[in-house]
Amino acid sequence: MLTSLMLLAAVLCWPPSPAFRLRAVRAHRGLRRRRKPSERVIAAAAVVTVAVAGWVLLGPAGAVVGGLAGVVTARRLRARRQRAAEAVEYRVMAEALGGLVAELRAGAHPAAAAASVAADVPEGTGASRGLRAVAAAARLGGDADIALADAAQSSSIGAELLHRVARAWRLAQEHGVPLAPVLDAVRRDVEATARFADHVHAKLAGPRASAAVLACLPLVGIVLGEVMGGAPVRVLSSTPAGQALLMVGSLLVFAGMTWVGRLTRKAVTG
Repeated sequence: MLTSLMLLAAVLCWPPSPAFRLRAVRAHRGLRRRRKPSERVIAAAAVVTVAVAGWVLLGPAGAVVGGLAGVVTARRLRARRQRAAEAVEYRVMAEALGGLVAELRAGAHPAAAAASVAADVPEGTGASRGLRAVAAAARLGGDADIALADAAQSSSIGAELLHRVARAWRLAQEHGVPLAPVLDAVRRDVEATARFADHVHAKLAGPRASAAVLACLPLVGIVLGEVMGGAPVRVLSSTPAGQALLMVGSLLVFAGMTWVGRLTRKAVTG
């Protein structure tokens, strides 16, 4: 059980690779939908496995602790994947808007510019869906801002960015403002937001690592107690007082991890 909990804590500290972040965004939306049920099943199976191991090693309280550890780990990993996908989405949107502005300033029609840039944007991103919707709406004589809003409604990641572009497009149409400068302003805003988020995440790496280390200290204490012959595992697993202490201590650790996670998210979102 101790080994399982230490491995779960190590997973929480392990950063996702750049290749994984790119795959999380470049995957086609339909493929992601098919993967979701299997991911949930795997996560549920992992939680049940850890809970059963906790029951075998530490009794009923160990089962509760193992289940909570699995749930917290799954939520942290899901939140990390979400943050990585959103960061890539911002960068892709900024590049797509930059290409669109360049095409418009060169004299291209908005539909042709959107179709040209969409061909170079990774599929499955909000930028790709938005640009393709704009091109299709322009070809059919529809409104680009409405097409962007519809694309945002069907997007799980990047919806807020598409709403920004839709508002900018609507503003340019209603007031007769040239489209390129308005979209360029949106691009600069997106780039600034992405830089700010990257800066804040880099600043928060230290506090997050410190919180993970503090969460692992009780496990280190238990291991040291076993080495010194104090038999803390036997006390925790076979006595009512030990079961109560194990439950209360674990709940406090998980509550602290959740609190730190909320503080860091609030620092990023403001």
